[in-house]
Amino acid sequence: MEHNKGATSGKVVVVVAFLIGFIGALVFGWVIFPQILYSKKYQPINFSHAAHQDSSCEDCHYFREDGTYSGIPNIDNCRECHEEMMGESEAERILVEEYIQKDKPIPWLIYAWQPDNVYFSHAPHKDMDCVRCHRDVSEEEKAPPYYENRLTGYSKNTMKMVECEKCHAAHGASNACQVCHK
Repeated sequence: MEHNKGATSGKVVVVVAFLIGFIGALVFGWVIFPQILYSKKYQPINFSHAAHQDSSCEDCHYFREDGTYSGIPNIDNCRECHEEMMGESEAERILVEEYIQKDKPIPWLIYAWQPDNVYFSHAPHKDMDCVRCHRDVSEEEKAPPYYENRLTGYSKNTMKMVECEKCHAAHGASNACQVCHK
């Protein structure tokens, strides 16, 4: 009988050790590793999409006549309205003094930048609602933090291939590798 108590307590120790290891691995994988893998950065200036609601999205983000997408607005887009200060915010002061007056491009961090092996054109996607692939910025007062993968250099928010595949499948578009990959 005494021998069975030792075997039972040995099994309990093994189960407890397993559970501690398992929980530790989950905590490391879900909490600690992401903190190590991603560095948290901020945009060079705060941009409030909410403050620009009197403009249409296409005033800054538009398709050119050849169907290509303009992407992130350049400093000339900003200059159209902000040649001089319009308000009193620190972000606008930095915009005007550090970028517009010095004719210097704003080094925006691009949340949705695709890996180099991905070819993506907005042209065939221009009839889609932007928030199908991008976050809804209409009410944003402040740009969210940018999380950069320390290994790849890409944003944590870069769209994942599975999202593209699901949409292509749902709309009858090809999922052949060469459609999206160089």
